[in-house]
Amino acid sequence: MKTIIATALGLGILAVSAAAQDADIGRAHYYTHCATCHGLEGRGDGPMAGVLLIRPSNLTELSITNGGSFPLERVVKRIDGRDPLVSHGSPMPVYGDYFEGVFDVPIKAPSGQPILTSRPVVDLVAYLREIQRIEN
Repeated sequence: MKTIIATALGLGILAVSAAAQDADIGRAHYYTHCATCHGLEGRGDGPMAGVLLIRPSNLTELSITNGGSFPLERVVKRIDGRDPLVSHGSPMPVYGDYFEGVFDVPIKAPSGQPILTSRPVVDLVAYLREIQRIEN
């Protein structure tokens, strides 16, 4: 009986973890806050890209440029402002106030350690993971 309860609790925790990221909400955040610079498909070719001093990253190649592994911690910290990138005279993200805030939602890093960030960042990262190209 204890094994069944422990298994059920474990599966419940896994289900909560899997549901913790919502790529559909992340896609909406992306279109609202990121596509102007990074483009609708994330390739760094948004309508503002031409006027920026630093060209926006191709977000579909984050894994490829990181040896085939999604650079989770770097992406989270770049979006939520803990690892600022100066772009056109201001820190990235331009919408920092929206993505900053209470870092109370954990994302499990490849090392197994949690990275705490905000709910919008968790969802946006879920979407960014979905759009990663696989090297041919």
